[in-house]
Amino acid sequence: MSSYILSLHDRIRTLGTPALVGLDPRWDLLPDEVRCQAAAAGGSGVEIQARAFEAFCCRLIDVIADLVPAVKPQVAFFERLGPAGMVSVQNVIRYARNRQLMVIADAKRGDIGSTATAYADAWMAGADPNGAVFAANAVTVNAYMGVDTLQPFVDAAVQRQAGVYVLVRTSNPGAGDFQDLETHGQPLYATVADAVQQLNSEHWPNQAYGSIGAVVGATWPEQLRQLRRRMPSAPLLVPGFGSQGGTAADVVGAFAADGSGALINSSRDINFAWHRRQSSEQFGEARWEDAVLAATQEMISALKGAAVD
Repeated sequence: MSSYILSLHDRIRTLGTPALVGLDPRWDLLPDEVRCQAAAAGGSGVEIQARAFEAFCCRLIDVIADLVPAVKPQVAFFERLGPAGMVSVQNVIRYARNRQLMVIADAKRGDIGSTATAYADAWMAGADPNGAVFAANAVTVNAYMGVDTLQPFVDAAVQRQAGVYVLVRTSNPGAGDFQDLETHGQPLYATVADAVQQLNSEHWPNQAYGSIGAVVGATWPEQLRQLRRRMPSAPLLVPGFGSQGGTAADVVGAFAADGSGALINSSRDINFAWHRRQSSEQFGEARWEDAVLAATQEMISALKGAAVD
């Protein structure tokens, strides 16, 4: 079996795009027909929402599966619905895997020792979809508690050909509150970046990239360029494209000279494309899947100039 990053880059090359679609279902933004069908099947409020989230995400996956290499379900939107939501995200992940998509579970886990191992066991199925309860290829993690919190995830990545994306320089406006604080003569995010690079050098010494990636926001283009140079072996996951303000020009710095090394994420602009004025006028809610398709194609086209082979 191939490592996570080799499998991911193979799919990126096959499809010719580094576009990553986040799956962020929100009840108030779903098409009426999806909500009505879910409600018609009965159950409690959370059961209806969970059913709608699953149906919506699976239909969205059907639209984009042949266009992009990967999807990133945001676990929080499912988790808030309790057990029904967790079954829903479990089914969505497996559906995406069955459609040959790579899946990054955006769960932002992070803890020490046996607890971190339990998180890794839950979310990091890796190459074998049956390798974990939630069949994701990779998971996002928070390293705030220290490098030892990463080791169980690194071990799982090695053993299962899975991936890990460590929060390094996030896209939110308040990222600098902690991440810019000086430690050892450099910003904290740079210290975390150095740890990510070191883990890749240790565990994947003979590969251009390891399977320990970094989350670096498109909203910080200069830091993105700096961190690409600082972590030459780390695959980057770049949020903030689209609705958060990041553009194709902003993400150029995420890529190596050969156009490799990054996934660029868009969630709301694709999930709810028909809510955008132009798409609403062109497609309307009844053709929401056509709007999703057009938005995905628009993103792929925009990124053509960013990641140049």
